[in-house]
Amino acid sequence: MSLRAMHFVMPGGVNDTTMPSGGNVYDARVSLDLPGFGWQVHKHAIDGSWPRPAAPARDELARTLAELADGTVVLLDGIVACAVPEIIVPEAERLRLVVLVHLPLGDETGLTPEVAADLDARERHTLRAVPAVVATSEWAARRLVAHHGLAPDRVHVATPGADIAPLAAGTDGVSRLLCVASVTPRKGQHRLIEALATVTDLPWTCALVGGLDHDPEYVAGLRALIEEHGLGDRLELAGPRSGAALDASYASADLMVLTSYAETYGMAVTEALARGIPVLATDVGGLPEAVGRAPDGGVPGLLVPPENPAALAAELRGWFGEADVRRRLKAAARARRASLGGWAATARSLSGVMGRLKSEARRGAA
Repeated sequence: MSLRAMHFVMPGGVNDTTMPSGGNVYDARVSLDLPGFGWQVHKHAIDGSWPRPAAPARDELARTLAELADGTVVLLDGIVACAVPEIIVPEAERLRLVVLVHLPLGDETGLTPEVAADLDARERHTLRAVPAVVATSEWAARRLVAHHGLAPDRVHVATPGADIAPLAAGTDGVSRLLCVASVTPRKGQHRLIEALATVTDLPWTCALVGGLDHDPEYVAGLRALIEEHGLGDRLELAGPRSGAALDASYASADLMVLTSYAETYGMAVTEALARGIPVLATDVGGLPEAVGRAPDGGVPGLLVPPENPAALAAELRGWFGEADVRRRLKAAARARRASLGGWAATARSLSGVMGRLKSEARRGAA
């Protein structure tokens, strides 16, 4: 079988295990699976402080695209593409560009209103110029269409996959809590700490697994908060884990907790469900979609309003105090595990989008 060529532009450090992210995992996994759908993948990892790059990164991106032949299919990670319309928009006239949006740039927590508005405007300019946009959930696709005024038929969905793993043995079935997320303001770990500080009478322990280098000031604030509430012997800032160490963290978990302010999907949620671990998460963005339902309609998780540590604490008390609730959630999580889609389905969706662009290019040349 002859492979069709495509070029995948992604941020540098995509394989850096010390700074893991859902977007990096997504990019790396689909790069492996796209050849199975007839694509030869040429990867371009461009170092830089995306989405606000310095001149060398901007120059490298511009040079990379300029060297590609007219009509080339190019998949661009949105964190690289969306903030530089002055580079992307002119190339959209001759290349077949697809932009993969993991998180709208203006949705990042902690931005000043001026920076958020500027990034938002740049993203809108970029996405309106390219022939295809890919979102990572149905919710995210609807939001991109509404927020940026995009034509619905140009916005597609390629939901992240999940690798089915052995069922987690857990610790004692109730007390070991796990949060897997980069330690940043958007992931809201401070809300989890505040909630846990109100339920110290319960026998929980909790590991916060995720990169600690994205926002050192926020991490320092969390350490101070943990000390203030006297939780140091029960709550661990574990840092990034991957491979066997991450598998071990999931294997010992009884409940997955995620307290994000914004998520387009929530890959850590499906990674937990792939091991039969129930989820307690904030009701934001695409997280309800990631939690989903078991084939019988059972919900394998609990959703709480954002910015509400009291609601989070109340659900934790219910989790510890009501054995029937735990049994129901665990049964639903195991049933949801069996129905999760794999990464091949993600690659198939992306392949379909790029294949249509390739066909349109051929028809246009006829």
